[in-house]
Amino acid sequence: MNWKQCRENLLGNKTFELPPRFKLPMLPQAVSEFNQAAADPNVTINKLAAILETDSGLAIEVLKMVNSSLYGLRSKISSVKQAINLLGVPRIKTSVLTLAVQEAMSGSQSKLINLKNFWAANMERAIFAAEVAALLKTDVETAYAASMLQDFMLPVLTSAMFEQYTDFVDQNEQEKTTLAVYEQNKLGWDHAVAAAHITYQWKFSDELICCIYLHHKGLAILMDLNYARTPAAAVALSAMLPDAMQQFPHGLEQLLQLQSIWKKFDLQSIAKRVEEKFYEMGGDRVHHMTLNRRLEKHFKEAENKVAVCG
Repeated sequence: MNWKQCRENLLGNKTFELPPRFKLPMLPQAVSEFNQAAADPNVTINKLAAILETDSGLAIEVLKMVNSSLYGLRSKISSVKQAINLLGVPRIKTSVLTLAVQEAMSGSQSKLINLKNFWAANMERAIFAAEVAALLKTDVETAYAASMLQDFMLPVLTSAMFEQYTDFVDQNEQEKTTLAVYEQNKLGWDHAVAAAHITYQWKFSDELICCIYLHHKGLAILMDLNYARTPAAAVALSAMLPDAMQQFPHGLEQLLQLQSIWKKFDLQSIAKRVEEKFYEMGGDRVHHMTLNRRLEKHFKEAENKVAVCG
């Protein structure tokens, strides 16, 4: 897959203009320095580790992520240098960028979005995307990172454009359209397009940019020979999971239909594995409704309906 060509085709030559009152957050200095240094093929691991260690909070978060169940390491690692040696520069770079964006957006305020619930939902989607990527035999780490970041623009967009997004929430109770379609009709662009342009400015990899751009393609992406076996497909499926804004109103129903066509896509088994990893990684057990719990509720309601009709 030529991801550079993909990115050029998707983004084109146009520059994306941010909406009024929107301020682009700055990434930490250590991230910018690390990103620049990692592009040098002659850079040493010692130098890269030293750059990350100048930001102790970021270094700790990198180690937490690398030691999580996502990477499945047999033994825990205790230093950034170890992490880079073991996983390689590209994979660590992806982790660093993912964590940096989360940190940069953590101070965002939105009347429509509870940030704690927002990041919990993103974490579950990311773990789900990694599971699907494994089924597709494609890059698990890229799928996880892109899925974790797919909606990172929403808190600031819903704050800067509160009225427009409130209209979506209000009208969607009846019309049940996807958020991306609403944004395109109302604004001429959507949050996936905005996120792709901004991550391009931040010098993310072309693969991550494309996955973020394409994350609202739904099941249609599985029909596209260019992307059906790539992390972009895993991210697009993860975007169909239910969330507080109901971005994809019929996503769960469509995923249930998909498992009848794709035998390896056992949604209930995937949901159980995702829930287990979600809790292992510190996911909210109280306030977040996991996919597994949603499915249990769905099938229980279906059984009760059958019993009543019978």
